[in-house]
This record gives sequence, C-alpha cells and structure tokens, in this order.
Amino acid sequence: MTPVTWQRIEGAMIVLGALPLAVMTQNGWPLWVWPLAFLAPDLGALGYLAGPRVGALTHNLTHLYGAGLLLALLGLVAGLPVLIACGALWLVHVGADRALGFGLKHDSAFRDTHLGRIGSRN
Repeated sequence: MTPVTWQRIEGAMIVLGALPLAVMTQNGWPLWVWPLAFLAPDLGALGYLAGPRVGALTHNLTHLYGAGLLLALLGLVAGLPVLIACGALWLVHVGADRALGFGLKHDSAFRDTHLGRIGSRN
C-alpha cells in the first residue's frame, strides 16, 4: 500500500474514534447544530478570497488533527463537554476529509493537496 492509502485509512480510523466521543459529550445538541459544527473547519477556505497562498495557510491551519485535539483537550481541562464535542467533531471532519482524499493544500492551487490533485483530471 502507498503512504497515501495509509493516510486515508488513518483518516477513517480517526472518524471511527472521534464520532462516538462527539456523540457522548455533546449534551443534547439540536440536530441543526451538528452540520454547522461539522463544517466549521471549512471556514478556513475563506482565506482563498485573499489568494491561494493565504487560502492554503488558513485552510491547512483549520485542517490539522492537532486543532481538534487541542480544542477537545481544552474542554477536558476546563470541564466543558461542549468543547470536547466540538474538538471531536473537528477531528471527524478532518479525518473524513483525509479518508476521502482531500488533503492539506499546496499554495499553488486549491486542488493541489498532499494526497494528490483532487477533482477531474481535465
């Protein structure tokens, strides 16, 4: 197997580990909160409005496993289950991206990632 395949498997494993954590710590969120919390890391893509270099930077900052992990850890230390759930859902988002082949961005273009080029081959 290639390193890319291993990273995709790792992403799926993160999803399988973090999703139950989010469910167990979310304290009764209404259903509409789930998609908002899940998609929150994609706000980093707004950096692309300032160009591909800034966009890659902001996207990558919001798509690191460490960001979700630190948020969950902050929730654990502060005794705030909502932050644990948000951090876990952040990990679910990033893990799902990796599992689907959406990697960290190169500053050349949005479609250029560390897991390969995404989208059509044309």
